[in-house]
Amino acid sequence: MKILCVADHRSPLVYSTGIKERFKDVSIVLGAGDLPMDYYGYIVSSLNKKLYFVFGNHNLKHYERISGKTTSYTYDPQAVNQHSFGSIFTSGKIFKEKKSGLLIAGMGGSIDYNHGENQYTDNQMYFKLLKMVPRLLMNKILYGRYLDIFLTHSPPRGYNDREDPCHRGFKSFLWFLDKFKPAYLIHGHIHLYDRNIKREIIYNETRIINVYDYYVLEI
Repeated sequence: MKILCVADHRSPLVYSTGIKERFKDVSIVLGAGDLPMDYYGYIVSSLNKKLYFVFGNHNLKHYERISGKTTSYTYDPQAVNQHSFGSIFTSGKIFKEKKSGLLIAGMGGSIDYNHGENQYTDNQMYFKLLKMVPRLLMNKILYGRYLDIFLTHSPPRGYNDREDPCHRGFKSFLWFLDKFKPAYLIHGHIHLYDRNIKREIIYNETRIINVYDYYVLEI
């Protein structure tokens, strides 16, 4: 199966009239953050496929409402629940994709570099990950594995990340990979302006893939 992954940049090859033909054999879509919600809506309406997404540290206009961070409510026909714009908010949650059977978990946000929205220290992220453990253990019992795809915005520390304060990865993600061994970690956050830069790196049993702009994953 093929999975269209998008992050950080509105790709002219995706946001185009040729999207249906170019990605006609895609089964699902993953959004790794820092993209406007209307872009996700365009992809969903064009391909008629499920899109699972997390928020990053930018493009957070709808973050509070969709993530449930606020109890205030103003009617907005474009963003009324967690399935806004036809997309499924995945951060801190685990889904079993019906057609493919893939087990998908998400965790958005970046390392805390200026105390902005959806930024976390490593300790804060560790406790967010712990909340998913009961469901992961249930997956192991029911399906013989914990997880197939871990969808994040940031990479793990030391793998596809950078040394500046904004783009350092999470050490807690390495703990998560050690314990639950997903086949893939899909992330964005690290912009790839040079197309020759390697997108993938292996950590134990997990392929870590930077899907900046867009990337088609074949499983």
